[in-house]
Amino acid sequence: MKTRDFSSEFIIKATRSSGKGGQNVNKVATKVELSFNLPASILLTDKEKILLTEKWSNRLTQEGTIRIVCQEDRSQLKNKEIAIEKFYTLLKKSLLKPKKRIATKPGKAVKEERLKEKKLLAEKKETRKGFVDWE
Repeated sequence: MKTRDFSSEFIIKATRSSGKGGQNVNKVATKVELSFNLPASILLTDKEKILLTEKWSNRLTQEGTIRIVCQEDRSQLKNKEIAIEKFYTLLKKSLLKPKKRIATKPGKAVKEERLKEKKLLAEKKETRKGFVDWE
């Protein structure tokens, strides 16, 4: 999916992060928020937009924007890279078509094994009956 470069369509905002970093947290904006406006994208086809709108329905805002927030690292640059990587991973997973399942029949050996087990179980149950002569 990285054949298309969506970086021109990203809106990246940096804010102060919560978490580790000591005084660094209070001074530096390391938290990165990546926004991507799905309906306004010129790199996606209409079919892809419809598919992504369905798959990302719980992630999209009312305007159709997806937000990816990253504050895993103390570096703003690293967080930006992680957010972009998350976007491409999410996009790749969403546009991937699932493999069609091909129905198969059980093989001869499997059938024979099943019948053999069935026969053994039947014999075992037969021996449990026991013959009782009341005369």
